[in-house]
Amino acid sequence: MNSIQMVDLVGQYKEIKTEIDKAISAVLLSAKFVNGPEVHEFATNLKNYTGAGFVVPCANGTDALQIAMMALEFERGDEIIVPAFTYVATVEAIALLGLKPRLVDVDPDTFNINPKSIEQNINSRTRGIVAVHMFGQAADMEEIMKIAQKNNLKVIEDNAQSIGCEITFSDGSKRQAGTIGHIGTTSFFPSKNLGAYGDGGAIFTSDGQLSDRLKTISSHGQRQKYCYDEIGVNSRLDTIQAAILNVKLKKLDEYISRRQKIAAYYDAQLGSLDNVSIPKRNKKSTHVFHQYTLKLHNKDRGVFQDYLKGKGIPTMIYYPLPMHLQKAYLHYGHKKGDFPISEKLCEEVISIPMHTQMNDAALEFITGIIRQYFE
Repeated sequence: MNSIQMVDLVGQYKEIKTEIDKAISAVLLSAKFVNGPEVHEFATNLKNYTGAGFVVPCANGTDALQIAMMALEFERGDEIIVPAFTYVATVEAIALLGLKPRLVDVDPDTFNINPKSIEQNINSRTRGIVAVHMFGQAADMEEIMKIAQKNNLKVIEDNAQSIGCEITFSDGSKRQAGTIGHIGTTSFFPSKNLGAYGDGGAIFTSDGQLSDRLKTISSHGQRQKYCYDEIGVNSRLDTIQAAILNVKLKKLDEYISRRQKIAAYYDAQLGSLDNVSIPKRNKKSTHVFHQYTLKLHNKDRGVFQDYLKGKGIPTMIYYPLPMHLQKAYLHYGHKKGDFPISEKLCEEVISIPMHTQMNDAALEFITGIIRQYFE
């Protein structure tokens, strides 16, 4: 058995090497490295896949969040509701624009932002909500959009971890995560379910005027060359990355299916263990398993992690510290105990290997070692 990895990008590349090499070679021969035809092709393909009204490619997922907030015209001092249990980019983009992150707690089972916490934290300065779709399944977007409409708030979906996730609404209709809020954002960081071979991102909206603003802001604020209508940024998806993503987008449903089968195997093998909680599914959302994250109860996580490492099984902690206790964000005035669920999750969660190249032997070995530890 080959060494076990958290993510096997080399193995995935070998599987699609012929198509990837051909796509990269075509860009090299055209020398259209910036804003080449592959970028526009990818935007169209991603629009068709997700059902989004408009897709604006950009340089990375963090830029996507910042551009979204600029396009929604949030002003300095405005408060944006955001979960305390999230990756830093979500809060970082808010802070960089001089906005105030209004941190709220999350659901202990799905790890997603809790709509009740949103409602409890709305005040006269609240202008928006960032709903993060954590680890591969969506937040309760139906309830979040109701809250937003009631309070005249804008909603940004941070869909960096859950592209391809499908949400079912109470009327039976279905939509993909990232296409429901006023703006959706995603990342194509290499380890993502739809990952490039470098940085990349995209922004979604159903509003044509908003789409035009997003494009303008992402291109230095210009609608035509050398004519700058507003202050913008330089955030473009490289043509080579777009060419790679065009190949990988065709495989995304297959990749999601593989991840779901791996998760089902993990569930069956680990679900009965004491002191362990397997990922709970949100009935309103499919789960595309960017991560397979366990919760440990009354067990020393560090000892468990070292045990697995000694057996050749890598793990990751997403995330070891909630945002309100990070040094960079202490000046917002929060303290330990303010968001108890997020704090507890940061002490309990541990993610085990999850990627498209995992085989039966690796799965049997991983689950056997984990069962051995707890039994």
